[in-house]
Amino acid sequence: MNEYNEYLEFAKDIAKYASKVMLKYFNEDNGASYKGDKTIVTLADKEINSYLINRVKDKYPSHAVDGEEEQFGESKYKWVCDPVDGTAMYARHIPVAVFSLALVVDGKSVVGLVYDPFTNNLYTAIKGQGAYKNNKKIEVNNILLNDMKSVSNFDMWSNADYNLYDVIEEIGKETYFVSIGSVIRACMCVASGEFNFAIFPGTKHKNCDIAATKVIVEEAGGRVTNLFGNDQRYDQSIKGAIVSNGKVHDEVVNTIKKYINEV
Repeated sequence: MNEYNEYLEFAKDIAKYASKVMLKYFNEDNGASYKGDKTIVTLADKEINSYLINRVKDKYPSHAVDGEEEQFGESKYKWVCDPVDGTAMYARHIPVAVFSLALVVDGKSVVGLVYDPFTNNLYTAIKGQGAYKNNKKIEVNNILLNDMKSVSNFDMWSNADYNLYDVIEEIGKETYFVSIGSVIRACMCVASGEFNFAIFPGTKHKNCDIAATKVIVEEAGGRVTNLFGNDQRYDQSIKGAIVSNGKVHDEVVNTIKKYINEV
C-alpha cells in the first residue's frame, strides 16, 4: 500500500501542472477544434496528456498511459487520464471542467484523483483508505429517489451507443435532473453528497471518464457499475456507468433494463 501513496503523490504533481495549463488557456484562445467523433479538443487537453506521458516514461517506464487524447505502452499498470473533462464548457470559457487521473492495475482502479482548478477542490482516494476532498474525508449521502432533496446528473448525446432518453424521462419523475457539463465533476458531487447519482452512456474509450471516479466514489461509500449493474474493467472501453450513493443504484439499474438491452 505504501507504493499506492507514492502513486497518489505522483498524481498530485501531475494535477498541479494540469491546473496551470487549464488556467493558462482558459481566458485565451484555447485552440478548440473538433475531433473525428465530433467532440471538442483544446490545446490544454493535448499539452496535459503529453506531459503525463513524458512523466510516466521518466518515472515509471514499465507503466502505460491511456489518455483521452494520446496513449503510450501496454502494461497491467495503466495511468488512465481525462486531461480536461468538460471540454465543451472549457472551450467556451465556462468554468466547469476538471482534470482526472487514475492508476488502474489489472483493470481495477486503485488510485484516483480529480482536480477542479476553478474551485481549487482536490478529490483523492486510494483503494481501502477512504475518499477525501482537500484532505477531509467525504461520504455519499443516503437520499433516496422520490425525496425532494434528490438531485442527479445525466449526460446524453444523440449518437451515444445507449439511448437513455426514456430512462431519464421516467427517473426524472423521482429526482431533479441536471446536466452540468462535466460528468466527472458531477460524479464528485455524488462522492461528497451533493448528488445521489449520475448516469453516463459513454462507451468507446470512455473509461477515461470513469476510472478515477470508480475508486473515489466507492471509497466514499457509493457504488459504480456499468449501466446494467455489473462491474467492469477501466483499462478499456466501458458500457456506460451508473455512479450512485448505493441506495438508489438497483432502482436505476432496473429502470435501465426496462428500456435498454446490454450489447
